[in-house]
Amino acid sequence: MTTPASAHGMATRSQSDLVVDVHNVSRRFVVGGEEIWAVRDVSLQVAQGEFVALIGRSGSGKTTLLNLIAGLDSPTSGHVMIDGENITEYNERQLTQLRRHRVGFVFQSFGLLPLLSAYENVELSLRIAGAGIRERRRRADELLEAVGLAGRARHRPYELSGGEQQRVAIARALANSPALILADEPTGELDSTTAVSIFRLLHDLVVEQGVTIITTTHDRTVMELVPRVEEMRDGRLLEPEEQELFRYTVRDERSRFAAELPTDVQDEVSAVRTHAADFAPTVEERVAAEIAAHPELTEDQARHVFGADREPEPAPVAVEAQAEAGADEPWRPQIPEAEEPSEEEATFAPPPGVERPSWARPSDDQ
Repeated sequence: MTTPASAHGMATRSQSDLVVDVHNVSRRFVVGGEEIWAVRDVSLQVAQGEFVALIGRSGSGKTTLLNLIAGLDSPTSGHVMIDGENITEYNERQLTQLRRHRVGFVFQSFGLLPLLSAYENVELSLRIAGAGIRERRRRADELLEAVGLAGRARHRPYELSGGEQQRVAIARALANSPALILADEPTGELDSTTAVSIFRLLHDLVVEQGVTIITTTHDRTVMELVPRVEEMRDGRLLEPEEQELFRYTVRDERSRFAAELPTDVQDEVSAVRTHAADFAPTVEERVAAEIAAHPELTEDQARHVFGADREPEPAPVAVEAQAEAGADEPWRPQIPEAEEPSEEEATFAPPPGVERPSWARPSDDQ
């Protein structure tokens, strides 16, 4: 069941269980002489076998944080530990070995080589890692079967659906049995039903193989079903009481695509939504979060932002009347019935003193 994270997982996990330990990491860019903090003083701990979703609006720093964990980018300050090793101190050769053997990647745009078949895309990862030909063949066949594509192994990406291409990408990410998979918007280009199947596949990897997965997402389904959600805003990792985007997303009604989800998934989502209703922020929580984000505001100013200082609008007269009457049926306005027009009113004859045009159709009395 989806829950907001507690203190970013730092209080309940021992160092020996951690796959990822991000400690006070910041990443600063200089663009046109202006400093931009893509990630600001982030600390995050993820244990073995966890499935963590990073959410946040575009530009909040999710992908930058994922790149720092992968060793694709270096932090301006702080350090990143993978399996107890400080990869911030790695040289380029060590980082390459890390990405080949210990970390798998799944991208939003699939990232498959278009001229290679599904089998060859998976096998290439094993070839780069130095696996022998028999091992490559065995492992590639095994992975494609695991993601349900054994019968599509010889098809090229353009012959596969979006969901099938993403399954190939997941098989490729698993080729070298990594302990950690980083998935950047893995369902961003998929429809709701396909996104559910991809999420289930990732979830099964966590449960059955103990793989640790960190994903960035805007997908509501992932937010509702993933066990742990971390929210980012302006490069910061938010505390649970600040997570407004997560709270509002799980509270709102599902979109029209909900009907496309399998029945058991709809039931699971409904159960999660019922539980998540407890997370709906009160006015006081929203005011506190606004002051935490903008310390320069007074409490009265923060209340004004949300309209908490305004008098509630009076209920419509019709609703009040219904409440007083105690009627079971919803109130409906009383609309008088239209009167039948008289014979005189229904005539199309011109008014007195007005001649009928010469081209007009003659009346019955002419």
